Amino acid sequence: MSEVRDLGTVAAIETATVSLRANERLVVRGARGTHDRSDFVLVRVQTSRGAVGYGEVSATPRWSGEDAVSATHFVRDVLAPALIGQPLAPVSALTTRMDHALAANPFTKAGLNMALWDALARMLEVRVVDLLGGPRRIEVPTKLSLSGDGDALVDTLARAREIGFRSYKVKVGLGFDRDVARFRLARETVGGDTFLGADANGGWTRAEAIRTVRGLAEFAPAFIEQPVQPEDLEGMAAVRALGIPVVADESVYSLDDIAAVIRTGAADVVSVYIGKSGGLERAVRAIETAAVFGLDALIGSNGEMGIGAAAQIHVACAVERLSPFPSDIIGHHYYDEDVLVVPVPIDGNVARLPDGPGLGVEPDLSRVRFS
Repeated sequence: MSEVRDLGTVAAIETATVSLRANERLVVRGARGTHDRSDFVLVRVQTSRGAVGYGEVSATPRWSGEDAVSATHFVRDVLAPALIGQPLAPVSALTTRMDHALAANPFTKAGLNMALWDALARMLEVRVVDLLGGPRRIEVPTKLSLSGDGDALVDTLARAREIGFRSYKVKVGLGFDRDVARFRLARETVGGDTFLGADANGGWTRAEAIRTVRGLAEFAPAFIEQPVQPEDLEGMAAVRALGIPVVADESVYSLDDIAAVIRTGAADVVSVYIGKSGGLERAVRAIETAAVFGLDALIGSNGEMGIGAAAQIHVACAVERLSPFPSDIIGHHYYDEDVLVVPVPIDGNVARLPDGPGLGVEPDLSRVRFS
């Protein structure tokens, strides 16, 4: 009988806070407000066998409902005591321990979960995607959000093209006339053959959604994302009945949410986040569960930085079925600076699986101070 390899235990968990300003020309302005900066809590896990792993908490309250103060507190004072001294593998058992120690807060848990997977993969000298069952692919098509009105939108598109993006979604949910004018201008600017969807972030009532989607139809939106409030799945189904594919985003956090979307016929595609799922293996499970019922999935974004973007790519490359719609993996392109030694390989058109063990990325420790 072969011996089970001793992979060590979780020995230490540290955090660092990073705040980045979005590139002014790419700032998202939509139904849920303006996203002009992001706070992150980076997590470092050290094991008893000397492995180190890194993770990232997206701590932007307007979008994740969690901030850097709460994430730092929960990682240091609640989650770390629950995990230190525990075996590094299986990571899923550590994810369950986090749930027992702390309710909700999936983005915070996801950042720590990310670091655990990174440490385990580095210990085994493999990539995280290999531990998640892949790779099924080595690159993922991507898209970028466009917002602003008039010249501001045109300038955003110009910047997006400069950094390589060729597929887009327009932020809407701001009122019929404004939404139609914004989307019309985007379509006229990018051309009729360019992939272009619309994202309302739940900003319409059911009646507004139906009216506005009909108004957008002549400009050929590739999809409508989250047209109504997250709980109004029947309203999403009514929008879907208009004949344009619907993407569920804010409606989908858990497997139960995916089941509800399937039961109501609310969407053609679900947008899965590592943060909303609470961990990498749970994001993979969500995508695979959706696929069993014929529902496509793409990787959604909360404005992740480099480590988070790398994790998004590993999840996207691990699953067998991924939507042909481009995912929202943009990483460092959204910000004026980066905190990785080498940026994640995202050229705008595609995001590529990083080389190297673990997540394949390294934070610049001259700029990031863990404690």
